[in-house]
Amino acid sequence: MKTREMKIINQGLEDEMEVWGYQPCLWKMVLVGVGAVCSGGLLLLLLYWLPEWGVKGTCTHSSLRDAHTLLLRTTDEFKQWFRAKVHVMVAPGRKPFDGLDLLSSDQLPNGDHSIDAVHEELHGKFTHTKSAQIHYFTHHSTKYFWNDGIQNFELFKGLEDLNVSCANIHSDHSSGLSKTLQEYRMLFFGENEIAVRVPSLFKLLIKEVLNPFYIFQLFSVILWSFEDYYYYASAIVFMSAISIATSLYTIKKQYVMLHDMVAAHSVVRVSVCRGNKDIEQAMSTELVPGDVIVIPANGMIMPCDAVLIHGSCIVNESMLTGESVPITKTGLPSSGEEAAESYNMEEHKRHTLFCGTRVIQTRFYAGELVKAVVVRTGFSTEKGQLVRSILYPKPTDFKLYRDAYLFLLCLVGVAGIGFIYTIVLSVMNKVPAKTIIIESLDIVTITVPPALPAAMTAGIVYAQRRLKRVGIFCISPQRINMCGQLNLVCFDKTGTLTEDGLDLWGIQRAEGDSFSPPESDAAKESLVNSAFVACMACCHSLTKIEGELSGDPLDLKMFSATGWILEEPTEEETALHNPIMPTVVRPPKHVVPEANQNNPLTQNMELSETSSCEIGIVRQFPFSSALQRMSVVVRRLGQKHMDAYLKGAPEVVANLCKQHTVPQSFTETLETYTRQGFRVIALAHRQLESKLSWHKVQSLSRDLIETNMEFLGLIIMQNKIKMETAGVLQELRKADIRTLMVTGDNMLTAISVARDCGMVRAHEKVIIADAVPPKESQPASITWHHTENHQTVKDSQTLEINLEEGSEEQNYHFAISGRAFAVIIEYFPQLIQKLALRTTVFARMAPDQKTQLVEVLQSIDYTVGMCGDGANDCGALKRAHSGISLSELEASVASPFTSSTSNISCVPNLIREGRAALITSFCVFKFMALYSIIQYLSVTLLYSILSNLGDFQFLFIDIAIILIIAFTMSLNPAWKELVCHRPPSSLISGPLLFSVLTQILTSMVFQVLVFLLVKQQSWYEIWTPQSDACNVSSSSLSQSVNVTSPHDHKNIRNYENTTLFYVSAFQYLTVAIVFSKGKPFRQPSYKNWPFMLSCVALYSFLLFIMLYPIPAIDKFLEIVCVPHDWRITLVIIIAVNATVSFLLEIFILDIILWRLVFRGNQGVKRPSQPPSADTPQEANDCWGSAFLSWLFCRRNKPPGVRYIHVALEMQDDANWPPKPSTVTFASNTQSQSSDPL
Repeated sequence: MKTREMKIINQGLEDEMEVWGYQPCLWKMVLVGVGAVCSGGLLLLLLYWLPEWGVKGTCTHSSLRDAHTLLLRTTDEFKQWFRAKVHVMVAPGRKPFDGLDLLSSDQLPNGDHSIDAVHEELHGKFTHTKSAQIHYFTHHSTKYFWNDGIQNFELFKGLEDLNVSCANIHSDHSSGLSKTLQEYRMLFFGENEIAVRVPSLFKLLIKEVLNPFYIFQLFSVILWSFEDYYYYASAIVFMSAISIATSLYTIKKQYVMLHDMVAAHSVVRVSVCRGNKDIEQAMSTELVPGDVIVIPANGMIMPCDAVLIHGSCIVNESMLTGESVPITKTGLPSSGEEAAESYNMEEHKRHTLFCGTRVIQTRFYAGELVKAVVVRTGFSTEKGQLVRSILYPKPTDFKLYRDAYLFLLCLVGVAGIGFIYTIVLSVMNKVPAKTIIIESLDIVTITVPPALPAAMTAGIVYAQRRLKRVGIFCISPQRINMCGQLNLVCFDKTGTLTEDGLDLWGIQRAEGDSFSPPESDAAKESLVNSAFVACMACCHSLTKIEGELSGDPLDLKMFSATGWILEEPTEEETALHNPIMPTVVRPPKHVVPEANQNNPLTQNMELSETSSCEIGIVRQFPFSSALQRMSVVVRRLGQKHMDAYLKGAPEVVANLCKQHTVPQSFTETLETYTRQGFRVIALAHRQLESKLSWHKVQSLSRDLIETNMEFLGLIIMQNKIKMETAGVLQELRKADIRTLMVTGDNMLTAISVARDCGMVRAHEKVIIADAVPPKESQPASITWHHTENHQTVKDSQTLEINLEEGSEEQNYHFAISGRAFAVIIEYFPQLIQKLALRTTVFARMAPDQKTQLVEVLQSIDYTVGMCGDGANDCGALKRAHSGISLSELEASVASPFTSSTSNISCVPNLIREGRAALITSFCVFKFMALYSIIQYLSVTLLYSILSNLGDFQFLFIDIAIILIIAFTMSLNPAWKELVCHRPPSSLISGPLLFSVLTQILTSMVFQVLVFLLVKQQSWYEIWTPQSDACNVSSSSLSQSVNVTSPHDHKNIRNYENTTLFYVSAFQYLTVAIVFSKGKPFRQPSYKNWPFMLSCVALYSFLLFIMLYPIPAIDKFLEIVCVPHDWRITLVIIIAVNATVSFLLEIFILDIILWRLVFRGNQGVKRPSQPPSADTPQEANDCWGSAFLSWLFCRRNKPPGVRYIHVALEMQDDANWPPKPSTVTFASNTQSQSSDPL
């Protein structure tokens, strides 16, 4: 047996984990117990913080099968560790669907047989057999069960685990489960509830207080109490209590909000089918996969994921997508090719009702209930997965946070040096052991700033408030900093760049093998009886909700252009007639031509006083993003046969039509409209065989109907660009932020819109990469079409490479369709990065392809933003570093950010605030680091004379200076425009390290200077209570003796302490002002009045007490009186210190080094050729830059991000971009000339 057995669970999925098995070990547990007692419980805390150590320290390895405890580690870049306890469950079977398998092996027909009886018999078999013991564990609200067959733990999601076909769901799962089988399955799936438990305040408090930061605080407070720093310790305890209380309130509020959002409709009463005929009322918590539920006519909020098997529903999915357009869901196909496919929730989402979505109304027929089979329950549902992602978020992968920990480790290292220095110094001065321990530990508490985490989050909290003011809501505040690093934004087209609604520009009908002239009015009388208008009137998914037409905006425009009326049957009407009463569309009475109105409708449809223009919609095949089309089967009043009408993307519709019915000028006409940016939809019609009955139509697959169609013509819709679009895109372009369009629309329409809104400029050409998969002996290939260019670039124009975008500022862009994208990903992986770098238009992209594209862009180190309407973009919005959903909902779980403004002006706002928050985080971090080091230097120097800072000195520095400054310096609002370079993403970068190190050196030099200088003064003596340096005389000097005060055993009051206190107090303020930068990412500090007021007040107070000492304040701060001349000297030294700090930060770093060394890494444009040194100034700059680059080890430094590598490779590739009318084959990836296209 393997002792170190490791298995992988959730293989290939996002939450893939490695798992090891362990059993408790007695001797290890005894050792840990002893260690915990000796360390005062610190060892237990360490094992609590580090689950890996906790398990390995108390257990020994075992096989997974025999394990009592499991150690889990995620396989992503974060490598998080978790521990889980293994439980044992007794059940009559090993798998949830065992009973069902036995049942189907008996080949029971799905008729009126007593299924209950069979299930009872089945349960009887189980009770006689030996019950199985099943090992399982729970992790992140998900249960994993041991499987002996695969020797690993597995997850049961639901009905999909059986890999059943759509037809099988109808034949084997449409009758419902017996109570016994339902109870058996519940053992595995648990209650159908997305349980967001709101932890008690006590539990939250314990969890919060056990944070390493607060434990360190507690340690510090105990230490300070030993040193008699009671006031300071009390202040820190008070601050920590406020911090903990605020944190608890926020966490509790989030839990309650999430609980209320989930619990509002998580438990409802449902009608469940037990066997074929029995329907009983049950609680939704009792549902398990395989149960059949009845959807009531007046709708409901879905308590689970279920697939429709009978009837159809109109659903509002805004909870999941953020878009509140009603969607029609139809029954799962039971025959044909589609029915043979395995049921997949993503592929069959048009037939699936998702948990948490609202069924507005159902379409049911007499004697036919609307039924759905439960597919998933609880946390396995789509909604459950969303809630899980909120409850257990992945750590934010951002360099700033990783670097912050490294920086803290450096501070701990500095503290270690101080620790050793203090011990050595104290031993040499024969200081008591107790004092040595306390003082050496004290230096550690000084070096790691206690207010750092609170100060770091302040900037993000302020940014979140400012975003809320401009209508941008955020559910993931940590991502605000990430927005500051965005260098590429993908935009959806319809409803994002362009207006949501479409205006009907006109129609163009096909007549024979040509098009008739365009017509603007589809409602004129001469067209009422035409198949074209009939198709416009009935080929849609509109429905009436409370008397109002509702549905897709495009369908609404198209239908309203006909002027027809839609009527839906009432409950009474469907009950009266045994055959179905369909939805009917008819023209308004005043335009109906005379016709025989007494024609009886076949199949007993008795409709009186209607015209022959009335059309009943018999079956609907909803619009599918993958198929890019929708169709309906209808019957016109008085006709025996049925008709099929189809609408969709012109290229798709034309391929489904008989070729002789498609006009010869189809391609040219389509291009004419799409080049102008019109959205074009094609219509087609087919007369079905008269022998087709209604029941037969209900079971036909759409593939059989959507073929051999007759082409009817084109609908031309005008999709206007939003007013704000062009301006925002221009602003992003100026800021060197790349913009892409990712749309489901036609290629040429998308290119036209890209040109109109400035994404592709007039003089730039677009190369369409048309990729086709391999066919027979032909390998996969890409044909490169160059679209026409409206304007040519002048020869004299110089081309530059923009290294921030990682792309040449050349006059070309690629455009790729979804089909081509799939082929390139599969057959041309070596080209995908090159294309990703220069493709601006992605057309006909399916929702999952949008997500795939975001991943490709992230793989070449872009920081990607995604802006869409939330409907088809959910995956991409979540996957992007920053997803912005344009939605009216205040907060949508569909994306981290939701904007209530329905245009893209929110994108620059978000980036500006992100940049401001990021720079604020850097400012605060640098300030807090300097505060620690300045205080560390003061204390270290004072330790050398066996002195220290006083209780109230610490209190004044930490509360009056640091706390006020740290929280007010974060208030600078964002700068009003986006500049062309981004803030650094890392603390471990040249400019930031230079800034911090130079300020540390400056502070150290001036502190050491005054420390040594004070001892050289003529009036200096070792201070005693009798000393009076302010009124110094020779007699007092001669009488000075080493008298120690019984009240000042810690030697706080002395000249060195007073001098260092004054100088260090001003140093804190100086570095705060130096680090609190404004332009180009934040508003100038003088506009941040709380910060300026604080600085002025503190400067004034310190100068006042320095130059005009007040005995009461001196006594409170434990400072001694020094001569007036020395005070003036200190003021001059402080002024010189401030000047040096400003010169180093503003002049040396921001002007000289930034321009000559660091700028290149920030993405500022570099010429493709080395600049010629034409002038002495340029020569000096060139020489200076070369020397400083060498000095800072940046000479020939390779670019740090992948997309710049790719850009430089492309620059050296003579065959890139491909020439017009060439073909690239997958086999040899060489361009081969073909006939001109």
